[in-house]
Amino acid sequence: MNRYTTLLLTALAPIVWGSTYIVTTEMLPANVPMTLAALRALPAGILLLIIMRQLPQGIWWLRVIILGVLNFSLFWWLLFISAYRLPGGVAATVGAVQPLIVLFLSRWLLQTRLSWLSISAALGGIFGVAILILTPNAALDPIGIIAGLGGAFSMATGTVLSRRWQPPVTPLTFTAWQLTAGGAVLLPFALLFEPTLPSLTGINLLGLAYLTLIGGALTYIFWFRGLALLGPSSVASLGFLSPLSAVILGWALLGQQLTSLQILGMIVILLSIWANQRSEKRERIKLQSLS
Repeated sequence: MNRYTTLLLTALAPIVWGSTYIVTTEMLPANVPMTLAALRALPAGILLLIIMRQLPQGIWWLRVIILGVLNFSLFWWLLFISAYRLPGGVAATVGAVQPLIVLFLSRWLLQTRLSWLSISAALGGIFGVAILILTPNAALDPIGIIAGLGGAFSMATGTVLSRRWQPPVTPLTFTAWQLTAGGAVLLPFALLFEPTLPSLTGINLLGLAYLTLIGGALTYIFWFRGLALLGPSSVASLGFLSPLSAVILGWALLGQQLTSLQILGMIVILLSIWANQRSEKRERIKLQSLS
């Protein structure tokens, strides 16, 4: 499988994640975000574990727990706080700093090169997301801002460490370990701090099944496989596709307005992703010429 095919498959993950907002608001019960997050991660992880029948060994127990907390438990918890305390546009714009954080963490933890083109592309992506979904009346809540930045840093750190810590197993098994660990850590907090989950309707079960199997297991297999093959800097920029996907789905399925300014934001996002991939290609060619 060539690099472009891997890139396209990896891009499917944030595109699918963009549907999470619609599924959550239209198909799932409200006011139990941690419970829903645990139910999204834990069954998917256990299902993959049953299929793969392989558990971590030695130091990988600790590493998988750390990655599960960073990529799922802590990230989702802070994401929900940010989403509840900030308007959606502000929350998404704050979270869009993640690719920029990944660039600097990769330089520190993986000794990758930093280029002005990749930094400019990340800043352009943030600007594109702001144009796409930020409204003039957006209110700024300090706790929400801190939570949004913390969630972005958590996911960025998990993304980089998922590349640095590569176990001798398939991406499917690695995904199973992290989903299970993240869901297992979330579950007791959900039981302690949230009300009992109400009786689930057929629509609730369908939405939860979608987020668990498609939005959880399948997409994270693509995501972690892409991290292993492409590197954090290439993969992180694809995260800008998530808010773009959310806006397009809102327009197509919910009849939400799509303005010319939002279309401009989409173009800026796509250009930023293209610029980032071009920068990564230049770095690969440069490294190959030096070796």
